[in-house]
Amino acid sequence: MPSIGFEGAQGLKVYFGVCGIGLGHVGRCIPIAERLVEKGADVLFSTYRDAVKYVERAGYPLFEAPSVGFMVRPDGTVDFRQTVANPGPFLASFTLAKQVEAEIEFIRAFRPDVVVSDSRVSPLLAAKMLKVPDICILNQFQIIIPRRSRLLRLAKLVDTGALAMIGKLWTSGAAHLMIPDFPPPYTLSAGNLRIPKSYQKRAQLVGPILPVHPEELPSKKELRRDLGLDEDSPFIFLPISGPNEERAYITEVLRQIVMDFPKDYQVVMSLGYLDGAEKMIRKDNVAIYNWIPKRFEYLKACDLVVARAGHGTLTQSISYGKPMVLIPTPSHTEQLNNAYRVKDLGIAEVLEQNDVSRVSLVNTVRTMLSDEVCTRRIQEVQKEISGLNGLQTVVETIIKVAVNRK
Repeated sequence: MPSIGFEGAQGLKVYFGVCGIGLGHVGRCIPIAERLVEKGADVLFSTYRDAVKYVERAGYPLFEAPSVGFMVRPDGTVDFRQTVANPGPFLASFTLAKQVEAEIEFIRAFRPDVVVSDSRVSPLLAAKMLKVPDICILNQFQIIIPRRSRLLRLAKLVDTGALAMIGKLWTSGAAHLMIPDFPPPYTLSAGNLRIPKSYQKRAQLVGPILPVHPEELPSKKELRRDLGLDEDSPFIFLPISGPNEERAYITEVLRQIVMDFPKDYQVVMSLGYLDGAEKMIRKDNVAIYNWIPKRFEYLKACDLVVARAGHGTLTQSISYGKPMVLIPTPSHTEQLNNAYRVKDLGIAEVLEQNDVSRVSLVNTVRTMLSDEVCTRRIQEVQKEISGLNGLQTVVETIIKVAVNRK
């Protein structure tokens, strides 16, 4: 797409309706908002749950929308049966209606030139009703239910009706459907992006939305020195992410394991809690933080990432050329598909949550760090995708759509 010049953002008003489950969606929208504001645009967010505090921390105006989410078991497993049964079809429809009603009210009050939805249907429906142009950012077009015997009927029901319904909703009025993923053959979300042909002409794989690209940071050696890390010892980075309920169990398991990690490794772990960025625990070669503001500095400085399999974490790690050990959330089909897709690319290993122990994690880390084939492969993939700039593409598209409306 030809550049249209960022000066076109002066005086534009951009409304972000962002999924508030976890921080991945809002985490990629904040950099977009920053670029727009730098060029003179006004922005407003609508979100809920985990993302509210993130937007407030970033200093942007916010409307808090009615909340939705998954039911989760104590070990972080997504419970699809309870999610569907509670609140049930009637109340789920009522919640969507309340969300749409709220979005109409917020959009009318703000009077934006364009509505940007990240993985939320209600802002798209509200924008369509108010005849405001919209853009949808999305990396999961289809919900896939695990095909276990107790969920097989539910899986068939979703497969037969949901794809058509969800596709209609995602593309009901969106000027653009922007997917922050890599083009083939490196697309990560292929399992959740079975987009029907009638919708494909609106979809564009734009690449990951990175606020900081690796070449914009100092060298790995300089970063280690600045971060107080040894330049020669292997450095393992654990940026644990996801909704609080899904994250709590695995963070406690991993915290106990890394505190007893071999002394020849350096370990930095982020628990993913926004409350307090101060260091929580320091023991020899291990540092555990509630929150790490310098995420990308640590990412470039590390040798290996150990994490959940959220889409943002994977695209960031690949963009920075880092091999991974992935522990997907149980029954979270998007994470499971993503994790095994990255493993198939030869740049990660997958540990199922039930198999995580000190022995299994240490052995997998050692194997990955000594795997020269994996090291070469991640360098090859990083080189292939290095020209992508999803952030610039999305910002330019937003400006273009908004200017055209004016």
